[in-house]
Amino acid sequence: MKNITIADVAKAAGVSVTTVSRYINGNFKKMSDATKQRVQQTISDLNYAPKASARKMRQEHSHMIGVVVGDIANVFSSLLFKGIYDVLQPAGYDVLLMNSNNSLETEQAELTRLFTQQVDGLILQPNAKSFAPYESILTAQLPMVLVDRETLDQPDTVAKVVSSNFDASYHLALELAQKGYQRVITVSRTLAEVSGQSKRIAGFSAGAEQSGQQFFNLETAHQSREWLEEHLVQQIEEHPEKTAVISLMGPVLFDLLAIIKSDKIVIPYDFGLVSFDDWSWSQYVNDGIFLLHQQPELMGQVAAEKLLQQIQRTPISTATYIPVETISKPSI
Repeated sequence: MKNITIADVAKAAGVSVTTVSRYINGNFKKMSDATKQRVQQTISDLNYAPKASARKMRQEHSHMIGVVVGDIANVFSSLLFKGIYDVLQPAGYDVLLMNSNNSLETEQAELTRLFTQQVDGLILQPNAKSFAPYESILTAQLPMVLVDRETLDQPDTVAKVVSSNFDASYHLALELAQKGYQRVITVSRTLAEVSGQSKRIAGFSAGAEQSGQQFFNLETAHQSREWLEEHLVQQIEEHPEKTAVISLMGPVLFDLLAIIKSDKIVIPYDFGLVSFDDWSWSQYVNDGIFLLHQQPELMGQVAAEKLLQQIQRTPISTATYIPVETISKPSI
């Protein structure tokens, strides 16, 4: 299959080469939303990697690394980036941080812009369920590490660094059963096509089935705090069994704590409370909240080290699972 050129993209999209060039470089002035969407869709359909062939031929390096995170406002992403930066900056690399805002379309636009910067490698918190949108990175022979999230059909040759979400969740479900909890409710907020939360849900579900517990997940994406309050209270009132409520990501915990305060819920007497991540502040809530900590800084450090090894053409282990730390507190 021939290398796709910018002219091929322009022809397929029905626009000029100049328009495609402006899009790639983020110059959207006087460009309609319809044109932007058409150009991006064409780039995705053709798996176009800007300047990919030129990159293969050149011998010099840009000493720039591209990092794309799902949500820069999430403290998890900030800590993940800190871990990446703390490894790459001393190694002599400038690190370009991009925010996909949990949007596959935005992510693809950011990846295209990073290609034009001729970065030496990519660390990506992916948004797509399928690996297909990232095939162009492999075609360009660009070193890449996926972090935190796993695509369903990711090639074995592509490096990834993720938390041991399933195992941690499965074992906690068993521990909760030993503590007398008969029902487990997880609260998720899945904004991208793929999320580490899916592994957590699967782990709790498997553990609950193993131990004979009831299991239910509340998905809160695009729902209000009032919606969550109504449905959570309904679940608690309709099921008198001893219940543990699990926040599957740090930001969800804020909503749960607001509901607990508003409804004068007493933890752990009305229900037990557990959360993934809190960045050290929940120790000040009552006597502390039972936590599952993903170690995002460590995850970022390992991902950066893997990327450097690829750039240096050093063999690597492609899959690394970072242990999830358990921080026991009396909220369960």
